[in-house]
Amino acid sequence: MIGWLNLGSLVLGLIAWILPVINIIRNEKRSRNWVTLAVVSLSACSISLFFQICSFYERVKAEDWGALMDTISVIASIPAILLIGTIILNAITLFMYRNRAE
Repeated sequence: MIGWLNLGSLVLGLIAWILPVINIIRNEKRSRNWVTLAVVSLSACSISLFFQICSFYERVKAEDWGALMDTISVIASIPAILLIGTIILNAITLFMYRNRAE
């Protein structure tokens, strides 16, 4: 179960970063669905973070203290990087499309 949660978190984290990059690349093509992609990106980031919390909970429930102690630095830092990166990429997208509409 923990492996699936981690894999799902990784895939959704990649989706959360790829969608804003697609928006940035398609800026010149006047994409109409950039808001939808931004919302899906933020949603994927949220679900990815939820999967990490569930993974942490499963380890606590199983009382796998060794695994928790070995992975706590990653569990604390990687989600922060994912969240900050997603917010920055979507903010860049917002500013690019907002300036284009003016």
